Amino acid sequence: MAIGVLVACGRSEQAVATQDGEPVQAGESAPAETAVSPAAAPGPAPEPAKPVGFDLASVPVSDRALGAFPFIALPEGYEAIDEQTLNIARVPFWTGDRLENVEGKVYMATIQEQQGWTYSHLELERNIQHVVEQAGGMLVTDSNIAPDVLESVSRDVRVSLVGGWGDVYNYPVRTYVIRNTDKTVWLHLCADSAGAGLIIVEAKAFEPTASLLPADALKREIDAHGKVAMQIHFAVDKADIMPDSMPQIEQVTSLLNNDPVLKLSINGHTDNTGDAAHNQVLSEARAKSVVAALIARGIDESRLQAKGQGQSEPVADNATEAGRAKNRRVELVRI
Repeated sequence: MAIGVLVACGRSEQAVATQDGEPVQAGESAPAETAVSPAAAPGPAPEPAKPVGFDLASVPVSDRALGAFPFIALPEGYEAIDEQTLNIARVPFWTGDRLENVEGKVYMATIQEQQGWTYSHLELERNIQHVVEQAGGMLVTDSNIAPDVLESVSRDVRVSLVGGWGDVYNYPVRTYVIRNTDKTVWLHLCADSAGAGLIIVEAKAFEPTASLLPADALKREIDAHGKVAMQIHFAVDKADIMPDSMPQIEQVTSLLNNDPVLKLSINGHTDNTGDAAHNQVLSEARAKSVVAALIARGIDESRLQAKGQGQSEPVADNATEAGRAKNRRVELVRI
C-alpha cells in the first residue's frame, strides 16, 4: 500500500492509492485489507540458571606442589605471634556474598612487623597474593563482611577466631583459595593499619581418632587404677555433648548398672588454650553435662558427682595438637 502527501496553497491534502490504482482523498475510507499473522516461531530454550555467588568449582585446579602446612612463608620483615594450630576445626570464610564454613586443619596467627621494619599492609597483602598466585590459587574477594552477616556469627566462634580473624569489623577481608590436585586450601587475611589477622585451613573431612571404651574395659581400668580417661566430644567452647559421643555415655551407663555399688566422680579437663579461669568454668560445665546425661538414663544422682579441673592436670604436652587433644578429656574416678 503506497502513501503520498500533497502540499498546495498552504494546506495539505492526502491521497491514498487503492488496490485498483484509483486514489482515495483524505477523509474517505480505503478498502480494508485482511492481515494474516504468521505462526509464531518457537523461541530459544531458556538458559539454565547460573549459580548465585561464589562457586568453589570456578577455582582452577593447580598441580603445583604446596609443601608443608601451613604452606605460606611470611615476607621479609614480618613475623607471626599468638600462633595456633588445630588439627580439626571449623572456620567461616567470607566469599563476598556469604560465610562459607570450612572444616579442616587450621593455622591462626596475628601478623606484625619485626623490630626495625616499617609495617605496610599493602606490602603484606601483595606478598601474600604473590605466594597464592605462585601456588595456582586465586583471590575470591577483597571486601568488607556485611554487617548483618557479622551479626549472625555466634560469640563463641568470634572468640575462638580472635587474632586470626583480625579487625573484620572495620577493614576489608581478602579471601584466597588454592584448589590443588590433592587438597583445597583456604586463606583469610585481614590487614589494618597496625597488623593483620591470618587464617589458613587445609580443608579435610573429620577423621575420628577416639575409640569407644566398652563397659568391661572401663571397669578393668577403674579396678586397676581407680580411674579411667575417656574422649568425650563437646561443642566448641560449650558443654553440649556431641552426638558421636553418646555411645560412650551409654557404656558408662552400662558400667554403673552392672556394678550397683560403684560411685563415680566425673572430672572434666581442658587443654591450656585460652584463659585459665574460663577453662575452669568450662570443665565444670562439661562434667555436669555428663552427670546429667547419666541421670537421664536412670542412674541415681547420689552415685555421681561432677568436678572441673580446668587445665591444671595435663597428661601430655600442650605445645602440640596431639598433646592438647589428650588433655581435653573426661575422667571417671572411683569414690
